[in-house]
Amino acid sequence: MSPLWKEILWHQFGAAIETLQNALNACPEELWQARLWRESELQPEFTEFWYIAYHAIFWLDYYCSESADEFTAPPPFTLSELDMDAVLPERIYTKQELQTYLDYARAKCRAKIERLADEDEPQRVRNNWRVKTVAELLLYTMRHVQEHAAHLNMLLGQKTDSAPGWVGQVSIR
Repeated sequence: MSPLWKEILWHQFGAAIETLQNALNACPEELWQARLWRESELQPEFTEFWYIAYHAIFWLDYYCSESADEFTAPPPFTLSELDMDAVLPERIYTKQELQTYLDYARAKCRAKIERLADEDEPQRVRNNWRVKTVAELLLYTMRHVQEHAAHLNMLLGQKTDSAPGWVGQVSIR
């Protein structure tokens, strides 16, 4: 992949990550564990701000890994998010823990983009999955991060009448 395309990809992916970080930073303590929807088919915990942020960060970390077999989340995080029976983490993560995890995942994402030599390189995170190349997996992951960041910003706007602004692109950092 050309240096120009790596720069473009990082500007936009980094902006999605920064949008998530801004939402995380803007969340007041009283909203961190509040049930965000009254009527939901989901268990109440799955509708809490902390969990939505954690979910987005976990999958950013996972999809920026080289393979599912070798993936481990950094402590204190677990692999509970991989459990298809919808098992929550053993405890509620703090804002500081999730900020640290997001910093870790951001660095991992940036390194993956920098190492990308061929956008058509087969991805190795999941076997038998519809995403076939690393470049497509990165775009898929960027969309996932942005979806949850926008969701959290919408909730902040609804619950606090204030939400972080748009991030057009991230600096190279």
